[in-house]
Amino acid sequence: MKYVDEFRDPEKARKLIDRIHALQDVINASPTEPLQLMEFCGGHTHTIFRYGIEQMLPDWIELVHGPGCPVCVLPMGRVDDCVELAEHPDVIFTTFGDAMRVPGSRKSLLQARADGADIRMVYSPLDALALARKNPDRQVIFFALGFETTMPSTALTVLQAEAEDIKNFSLFCNHITTVPTIKAILDSPDMRIDGFLAPGHVSMVVGEQPFKFVTHNYAKPIVITGFEPLDILQSIWMVLQQLTDRRCVVENQYARIAPPSGNPPGLDAMSKVFELREFFEWRGLGSIDHSGVKMRDAYARFDAERKFALPNIKIADPKSCQCGEVLKGVIRPWECKVFGDACTPETPMGALMVSSEGACAAYYNFGNLPELLAKREQKHQTETAKESAA
Repeated sequence: MKYVDEFRDPEKARKLIDRIHALQDVINASPTEPLQLMEFCGGHTHTIFRYGIEQMLPDWIELVHGPGCPVCVLPMGRVDDCVELAEHPDVIFTTFGDAMRVPGSRKSLLQARADGADIRMVYSPLDALALARKNPDRQVIFFALGFETTMPSTALTVLQAEAEDIKNFSLFCNHITTVPTIKAILDSPDMRIDGFLAPGHVSMVVGEQPFKFVTHNYAKPIVITGFEPLDILQSIWMVLQQLTDRRCVVENQYARIAPPSGNPPGLDAMSKVFELREFFEWRGLGSIDHSGVKMRDAYARFDAERKFALPNIKIADPKSCQCGEVLKGVIRPWECKVFGDACTPETPMGALMVSSEGACAAYYNFGNLPELLAKREQKHQTETAKESAA
């Protein structure tokens, strides 16, 4: 299959790995002070674990898993708002499947559905619009979430609803933006990133230009990256090559899908329907200025936040859950106190264990769980010994 078999070729993978290993002396990195490369997108994280890429890399390269999973960064209070909307008796609440099990402070959407709320899984916002046409006596709400990847389809659905004058359709808008998030990571005092693998699907919409601030303002190399194993390996090599050559530019490894200028019709639809929020709350990262979007006043009739009164309360995650530190790349998922014990895909305490793009789910499903738990215990014993000696 085109763009599948070619990008899973073992021989090409071995050649790329050899080239990566050969750069150690030039880059002057070591296992004690490894280079840190952040793959922003949760889709990249799962490719890395599914195909064992991290095990192929030399120990002087450390991959840091970024917050590019929109379900994972949804704060608990917004989940509670979803449940509040869904429990209205005249509402049909629609959502993508990976948001169903994200825990709120009271319950998840899946639990609310079990309790009688009319919550339906859809594959696109157009499915929700079709439900609105079929149920004119019900209010149909679409849970709109995701980065710029999914914004165009949501915006075009709103424009279609306007064209048909459908009055019983609205969005609960939780779309978020990539650039302010990367900036917040780079500005974090406890973060040291040497280079970035940029999200390919986002770049398919926004193009290359929005990422140039990473090179201009922070002097970090960044490579727009696809989602197959060879995409990841080639992009890592491209970042390392930039470091070797002392270059710092935006490169596009995913040019077969992501054009340099992005998707102008999609960007136009987004700009018509959405505008930036002054700030938006992220799970684990706090409030980030201009990192989310809301609906413009011209489309207020399609805005569920204006149609319905919502609590909109900020709620902290359980203290034992360390999703925030994982999202910022400060700790690995297996270092979290509850990973693999109290927090599993069957009994998730945090969103990172729920979503198909969550870093914790990737470690749990594709890592060696007994080995990871043993490493955590060893780390804990080492830290305890140091504290006792001090």
